[in-house]
Amino acid sequence: MAGAALLGRLAWQLAEVVELVPETPRTASLLLDVPGWAGHRAGQHVDVRLTAEDGYQAQRSYSIASAPENERLALTVERLDDGEVSPFLVDELRAGDRFELRGPIGGYFVWEAGSGPLLLVAGGSGIVPLMAMLRHREVAGSDERAALLYSARSLDDVIYREELARLSAGDGGPEVAYTLTRERPDGWTGYGRRVDAAMLAEVFGLADSAATAFVCGPTRFVETVADALVGLGHDPARVKTERFGPTGG
Repeated sequence: MAGAALLGRLAWQLAEVVELVPETPRTASLLLDVPGWAGHRAGQHVDVRLTAEDGYQAQRSYSIASAPENERLALTVERLDDGEVSPFLVDELRAGDRFELRGPIGGYFVWEAGSGPLLLVAGGSGIVPLMAMLRHREVAGSDERAALLYSARSLDDVIYREELARLSAGDGGPEVAYTLTRERPDGWTGYGRRVDAAMLAEVFGLADSAATAFVCGPTRFVETVADALVGLGHDPARVKTERFGPTGG
């Protein structure tokens, strides 16, 4: 039975675009209808495959942005200017279009309500799987502590900005802090440098042995943050990382 379930997750399925939601000038969320979707855990990803009329195929992996409880599967994609797949997904897709995907994939970088406090560190579009966790936390009605430190180039590059503001303003909502590394608006009161140990200590406080930290972003960012968290006393086994680098997009 386990083998059959694994084969099912690795089989290609057709996904139909229901809606495209602009998130920032460079990113968009694709809301998808996937008949027969078996469900996912917050933090997992899928493979997407596009096939051209001449038969040429391109494949990329994208994190799932939606909570497991949501009816629609959501992928949030950042356009890479020299990318092969992301410009098509962000700029060309329309409601009713279809493409192939398979998954969910990954069982290490996942969080479920009831499994303890949640510390999140995102670099750029690394926020996507972490947002799935925060959305799952809200739907599940979890009162476990959640704190997010989000590093972006500018305020305009912050994905899900309005939703994060809503979540953090609610009773029991996550604590959200930003650092803007390139451009900051007049009157900005958040951080304005790259994430370092001092910033992590200020945002998260003392190391909590019951908390799990999830770090997602570019490789160098992830390595720096993970090393700093361990240096601050966080259990290395509870510092989970997911990284991305140049893939052709």
